[in-house]
Amino acid sequence: MTLADILTVEAILPNLRASGKKLALQKICELAARDTGLAARDIFEAVMEREKLGSTGVGGGVAIPHARMAGLTAVRGWFARLESPIEFESVDDEPVDLIFLLLAPEQAGADHLKALARVSRLFRREDMRRRLRETHTAAAAYALIADDADRDAA
Repeated sequence: MTLADILTVEAILPNLRASGKKLALQKICELAARDTGLAARDIFEAVMEREKLGSTGVGGGVAIPHARMAGLTAVRGWFARLESPIEFESVDDEPVDLIFLLLAPEQAGADHLKALARVSRLFRREDMRRRLRETHTAAAAYALIADDADRDAA
C-alpha cells in the first residue's frame, strides 16, 4: 500500500481556511464524510477522541489526525494545506499548516499502522513539507505525494 492508494485528488483541500484546530478538523471530516458516506459528526468525534489521548501535531507544522471507523472497508486519507497556520498543541509547540487525516477500518491493525508510518515518513522530510506549502492546487499536491509514493514503493 502506498499513499497514492489511499489518497485521491478529490481528497485534497489545497487552500483551507480555518481559524483553529476544531474548525480545520471539522472541514476535513466533512470532506471525508462525502467520500465515505459516513456521518461527518461520527468521523469528527472519532478524531477528537484520538486527540484527547494526545495531539496528533507531530511537529514541523504537520498534524496527522487519525481514527478507526466502523463502516470503512479500506484505509483512506485526506490532505489539507491551510492558508494560515493554526495552533494545534503540537509536540514542538509550533502552529500547523499541513494536515493529513487518516481513517482506517476498525479491524485494520497492521494496515492502519503501515499507512500512519508512510504518512509520517513523507512529512518528516523538510523538502516535501516545503514543496507542499508551495502548492496551491489539489492536482499539484497529489502529484507530489503520488510521485513520492511511487519512489517509496520502488
